[in-house]
Amino acid sequence: MKELHLFYAPDLPAAPSLPQDEAVHAVRVLRMHEGDELACTDGRGTFYQTRIVEATPKRLRVEVEQTQTWQKPWQGNVCIAVAPTKNLDRMEWFAEKATEIGVDRISLLRTDFGLRREVKTERLQRILVGAMKQSHKALLPTLEPMTDFARFIAQPFNGDRFIAHCYDDRSVSGSDTPEGFSARPFLSDVLQAGRNALLLVGPEGDFSLDEVRAAMAAGFRPVSLGESRLRTETAALVGVHLMHLAARRRA
Repeated sequence: MKELHLFYAPDLPAAPSLPQDEAVHAVRVLRMHEGDELACTDGRGTFYQTRIVEATPKRLRVEVEQTQTWQKPWQGNVCIAVAPTKNLDRMEWFAEKATEIGVDRISLLRTDFGLRREVKTERLQRILVGAMKQSHKALLPTLEPMTDFARFIAQPFNGDRFIAHCYDDRSVSGSDTPEGFSARPFLSDVLQAGRNALLLVGPEGDFSLDEVRAAMAAGFRPVSLGESRLRTETAALVGVHLMHLAARRRA
């Protein structure tokens, strides 16, 4: 079976041409010519079957022959907010794999213990595009730039909100919390099919206690991602996978 190469053309069909980097890949790498068929997506939920009418490394014009609306295979929106890791390669790995699995929004958090205060999102954006194309999706996840934690948790969200952290319940709730009491259910046990879900995942040093308490006061429910101590990018990917599986259930 011939491999399907999917191209990203965000301005189709109003501007029937590919961005230059996509044109270079089609013409110089894949040796495509005028008359060849080309599968494209606008990243907003539509596939386009096109035919090349002009092909140069700097300009690749197409005509749209057919459109198809893509129905994403999960219900509701899967949203993750994560404090970027010191090593950005790990965050790039997470962004790629989360897109392949299926995610609607990735937000970057500036937290008390986070080792990164700023992140340039251009490379992450390119990774999201590549992962969308590789996994044959027509939905490009929204990538939100670094936002202060307090400002982020104050934003409205129409759905269920969760925060994953590693503190014991007595540390968060106070010494009067009974021994053995757990206020943190496993995430998959509280997710509901068809509902928007947002999960907060902290940095390598976890959220501060003040941040956890502030999130809970703002309506975020504390959850567990399992018994193992996970790296930030692993925890975030586990969260996306659990939310994605829940979103695929029938409501």
